[in-house]
Amino acid sequence: MRQIERLRPAQIEAALADRSLIYLPLGTIEWHCHHLPVGLDALTAHRLCLLAAEKTGGLVWPPLYYGTGGGHGAFPWTFMMPDRAEIEALLTLTLKRLGQMGVAEVILFSGHFADTQLQMIDELAEGWNAQGQSPHAKAFAVNRTDAPGLPPDHAGLFETTLLDGLTEGLINLAALGTSADQIDRFDPASPLWGIVGTDPRIKPPLSAEALVQHVTAALADMAGRG
Repeated sequence: MRQIERLRPAQIEAALADRSLIYLPLGTIEWHCHHLPVGLDALTAHRLCLLAAEKTGGLVWPPLYYGTGGGHGAFPWTFMMPDRAEIEALLTLTLKRLGQMGVAEVILFSGHFADTQLQMIDELAEGWNAQGQSPHAKAFAVNRTDAPGLPPDHAGLFETTLLDGLTEGLINLAALGTSADQIDRFDPASPLWGIVGTDPRIKPPLSAEALVQHVTAALADMAGRG
């Protein structure tokens, strides 16, 4: 069991005695077209952290379902923070408290990879580490795993395939219909409204299971570095 919220204090201390590492998954509630759940970013980040923790040791924090950036905050069922201040305050407090609890390492792992979000976690980790206090922080994101043949996207083939390999029953490709992709994807009339990337209705060059294995290995490798 790696989910910290499900553990009693003695179980937490025993796990961290083996590897003093916390994965902190980040995501959002946001539109991912008609075929995907709005919590995709956090769902994938959390599940990938759990899989990586099985390889590296450590525990996984509950996901934070708020993000920033991306330029599509007006889409339906999208709750994006207008700037990074509130999220950064929460993460800073979490780092401080984990340090007080004796945690040595934290990985900020974001399933939401808008430029503003990535800049936030990179600068937060760098600024925190510059103070010379525990835990040591690292920043990483789903889009930094270099999956062969599947470039990162928003609600497209990459994110759809990844979620398919991590969960069951959350994807409904039939909701996209069969109409040709001939309308601007930022037009609500488009069958792929809001998708940025490859049409998820095509067959991926990498299986869902292989993609999950690749991304998990990249995250575990990053966690394993000093």
